[in-house]
Amino acid sequence: MAVGQDLLNVPFPEMVKSMGVGIAEAQYELDLTSLKIARLMAGYAPENEEEGTASSERANLVKIGDDSPDGYSLLELGFTPTFYQFVDTLIEVKMSISMATESESKRSSTTVNASVSGKVGFLSASAKMKVSTVSASFSSKYQYSAEGSSLMRTKLVTVPAPAILEERIRAMLSTESEPE
Repeated sequence: MAVGQDLLNVPFPEMVKSMGVGIAEAQYELDLTSLKIARLMAGYAPENEEEGTASSERANLVKIGDDSPDGYSLLELGFTPTFYQFVDTLIEVKMSISMATESESKRSSTTVNASVSGKVGFLSASAKMKVSTVSASFSSKYQYSAEGSSLMRTKLVTVPAPAILEERIRAMLSTESEPE
């Protein structure tokens, strides 16, 4: 297996896409949460999660002293919801790949010479023999090692509430506080 191919097999585009989609979804959820908090700070009851309905009645107000029978919302008192934003994201991939091949071959041979002669009466016989043995061995070792690690890091910071949101909330609060 080629080491270069292993580096190409790292799903880097998928990692970038997954992280981007994850950040977008997380940003959406953060913004929704901040808007829910703004609604609570304006004095409205939280949405009913099961029915998806929101009350238009301001009941969660802070009473300060006896001069305010109706009370004030946290927004009227100058508090603002906190919004968050992802500002810096980093993907780091580290990979270590090594490959080693080792081959070994051995050969040995043994030669044995033997000769025999004999005589019986008027008959004689002789024989010569030569024997060789060959032994061969071959071994091959392959080692392959791949190690990897990845790190995904993102930075989340607070940002001020959008100016238009603050303007609309203040306009809505001023129209509700005007006598009919």
